[in-house]
Amino acid sequence: MKFFIMFLTLALIQALVFLNVDAINSNLFREYIGAEFKNVKFSDVPINKNTNFHFILSFAIDYTTSSTPSPANGKFNVFWDSGNLSPIQVLSIKKSHPKVKVALSLGGDTVGNKFAYFKPSSVDGWVSNAVSSLTGIIKMYHLDGIDIDYEHFKADSSTFAECIGRLIMTLKKNNVISFASIAPFDDDQVQHHYMALWKRFGHLIDYVNFQFYAYDRQTNVSQFLRYFETQMSNYEGGKILVSFTSAAGGGLSPENGFFTACKMLKRRKQLHGIFIWSADDSKSKGFKYEKQSQALLAKSH
Repeated sequence: MKFFIMFLTLALIQALVFLNVDAINSNLFREYIGAEFKNVKFSDVPINKNTNFHFILSFAIDYTTSSTPSPANGKFNVFWDSGNLSPIQVLSIKKSHPKVKVALSLGGDTVGNKFAYFKPSSVDGWVSNAVSSLTGIIKMYHLDGIDIDYEHFKADSSTFAECIGRLIMTLKKNNVISFASIAPFDDDQVQHHYMALWKRFGHLIDYVNFQFYAYDRQTNVSQFLRYFETQMSNYEGGKILVSFTSAAGGGLSPENGFFTACKMLKRRKQLHGIFIWSADDSKSKGFKYEKQSQALLAKSH
């Protein structure tokens, strides 16, 4: 009888843990910033005090900073608008808004108008260089986390998983970062690499910034919800954040029902957060949808 009660208790605890991960809303709002050099500052962006707000600096890239950038095997350099988004500005925004955290994103789409490739010379060398160079940048800029946004690869999925997994593990172990996210999208090669990473190191990844704006611009609410369910399955147990772009892009836009879909997910307790690409593009529009996103996340949280 005692054994049965213990078994039942353990099963109940496991069920509650599962529910806590997969069926909970969050007030997390995240926004990429600095990639397009449009003079946007942290202080330009409206911040709702009832949200947890993450700025994500875009990008740190392991390429040289020469006129013709080339892969640097894990030696990262700053490629965001550091003039407007400097260490002093990071400290200032965090002092003004205690719930704000600032991360940096690795990789991105392009560097020097060419694709930015994940191209390590060796796993050990890349990890060693990446830990060293990123630790320096993170400490200099007073950052809290990293985001993985490699989109082009000249290495197989196993190498990608090992490099990125070991990087996240080491930075967390060394207390350099407190969270990590990944930013995949619906592309066969991209998904192959990120799902390999998730399978081996998903327990170290706090958020999945899935780029839902990479889907077709004709996406409707029901399609969007199906896409969300697919990614919940692909990244099982993960906190999948929903997203849109304030640039001219694809996916489900606010005008076509994005917030309707968010409210439906919230009723299901599956709204793990919202992120936007990007503050650079939103500046000219007065950050209208940043305000709306945060209001939705803050309401009745």
